[in-house]
Amino acid sequence: MKRRILLVDDEVAVLLTLKAVLEISGFDVDTAASAREGKLKLRSHEYHMIITDMRMESDSSGEEVIAAARAAAYRPAIALLTAFPVNDENWNEGGADKLLVKPMQTRVLIEQIEQLFLAHEAKQASAALHPALDAKTTVERDKKTAAAAKLAPRKAPKEAEPVLKTAGKKPKNPVAKAAGKK
Repeated sequence: MKRRILLVDDEVAVLLTLKAVLEISGFDVDTAASAREGKLKLRSHEYHMIITDMRMESDSSGEEVIAAARAAAYRPAIALLTAFPVNDENWNEGGADKLLVKPMQTRVLIEQIEQLFLAHEAKQASAALHPALDAKTTVERDKKTAAAAKLAPRKAPKEAEPVLKTAGKKPKNPVAKAAGKK
């Protein structure tokens, strides 16, 4: 059985490129071009993993998708995709399992997704063996997430920093190259 992934990103070029790369790597991929569309698909389909951009219609769009994925009974793995890396505690407290920074080499992306699948499957197996422990952990995480969202002031986004720094050269984008773009 192929693993199903839902990609949520408002940049259509990124969405289609990642979809092509993941499908070539053997995944079954659905896409959503907004948080709203992503949340609708989360309710009508089951996915093994959700990969969502952080900033789409609003700065909190990614958080909304993550919250909807966390609420899903089928409990998918969740990766946050961004071109603007954030502090570890910020993305982790939001409920994501992994932070993926774009642009990224295709091989690295696939390796990180595979690692997340393995870690998530091990976590699910452990939860099946110890349901009371998993329920307690989930309740504690949800309380922390809600408290952080209500009490913590929203931090202004840092100025956009380039993910890849080069010495006056245009960075190569292997993901776009895989989709036939230069």
